[in-house]
Amino acid sequence: MLNFIDHLEAITNAPSVEELWELHSTRMARYGFDRIILGYTRYRTTSSLGDPQDWVVLTNQTTEYMRAFIDEGMYFNAPMVRWALENDGACSWSWVAENLDSMSQGELRTVEYNRSMGVTAGYTISFRSVTARTKGAVALTAKKNMTQDQVDGIWEKHGRDITLANSVAYLKLLTLPYARHRQLTKRQREVLEFVGDGKTTADIAYLMNLTPATIEKHLRLAREALDVDTTAQAVLKAAFYNQMFIIDA
Repeated sequence: MLNFIDHLEAITNAPSVEELWELHSTRMARYGFDRIILGYTRYRTTSSLGDPQDWVVLTNQTTEYMRAFIDEGMYFNAPMVRWALENDGACSWSWVAENLDSMSQGELRTVEYNRSMGVTAGYTISFRSVTARTKGAVALTAKKNMTQDQVDGIWEKHGRDITLANSVAYLKLLTLPYARHRQLTKRQREVLEFVGDGKTTADIAYLMNLTPATIEKHLRLAREALDVDTTAQAVLKAAFYNQMFIIDA
């Protein structure tokens, strides 16, 4: 295993989300965390985290678990999600047992579901937000044969390193191109970049030596790929997912 400094150096130099995730998940498994959900949203409001389709989510959890947790909305009643939204930093999942008496029926159902899936011991790290619309967090689930006391023991020895490794991985993820929706083609990206520079359809047609109708077609396809209604939204979402002004390998 790479020493800690070499690992951080490898993460900061990762050229893709896939390579970043391989490095990070392998490192966390060495600490005993073999199931991870790392994600963030740029569409948070006072009452919502936005459409889950717009989240950036990396995980090695099972498809069955993620279907219930994300697709069926169980995250909405997850106690540690609530903690992450209200706090920054790292928290032992012993917090769940300590606060059972104050939980809603929905949260208690989520706790029971997690027990049935072997999601019982771990830590959650909530990353500090820099804008009101963003929030990122990671759920580190320990191996099924580990107790929370064992996990807390690991954290006592390595918690600062684990927190730092996750923070660096999260910050690196924010910089990498991510395609939750369909990947933009080179032409679609190019026309959106020109729009972002303030160019009109006529300007773009002239600069790309294409007809205005062709430019409008590329803009429409870009909107469809990003699942938005307007070109302004397309530019914003493409920027959020780092799909603008990409340096091709």
